Amino acid sequence: MDTTRRGFLTTAAGAAAGAATGQAYAAQADHDHQTLPSDMTLRVKSLESLLVEKGLVDPAALDALVDTFEHKVGPRNGARVVAKAWTDPAYKRRLLADADAAIAEFGYTGQQGEHMVVLENTPTVHHMVVCTLCSCYPWPTLGLPPVWYKSAPYRSRAVIDPRGVLQEFGVTIPDDVEVRVWDSTAEIRYLVLPERPAGTEGMNEEALAALVSRDAMIGVGKVTLARANP
Repeated sequence: MDTTRRGFLTTAAGAAAGAATGQAYAAQADHDHQTLPSDMTLRVKSLESLLVEKGLVDPAALDALVDTFEHKVGPRNGARVVAKAWTDPAYKRRLLADADAAIAEFGYTGQQGEHMVVLENTPTVHHMVVCTLCSCYPWPTLGLPPVWYKSAPYRSRAVIDPRGVLQEFGVTIPDDVEVRVWDSTAEIRYLVLPERPAGTEGMNEEALAALVSRDAMIGVGKVTLARANP
């Protein structure tokens, strides 16, 4: 998601500006046909090398951790859960009644994914998730939380002015639709089951999952035929 267009997410904008500066510097230094890593990449590599040299970190463990977050954890997991619920009424009932058990059917369990609750968006109710204290987030189904989710402006304004925040994400909720804001904690984490868009009746689970964005499962986005999973 392009967080720089969220005016209230100053931390995300700052991060994007820093990344752009690093890229520009690398481009200028390319006269020898070399691409210089960003400052952040160099720092991470240096820290990793130091920890490995001192025997504090196992390189194989690092590789396994990186592989987990690159290929096994992320919004694609939650998207599969959503697509299954859209196409299997029995699974949807299990998901809404006991989210932990239903999500575990996919093997998505573990730290930061305990005690899940799934909230179903309907034509009359729209759910939105925030963590007002820190950044509690369902890692096994959505991966790591985005920068804007952890920012102070989002954490405060989502509660004070949820409709205004949604509009800044490009989502307009009609006045006759109730907006409910749910505060994640260390004990309970939430996943929004977005409304299935019209025109998808003939699509299989894989195709449906490709439409489901991370934002839609937090409640700051909606699923449309034109939208692909980030």
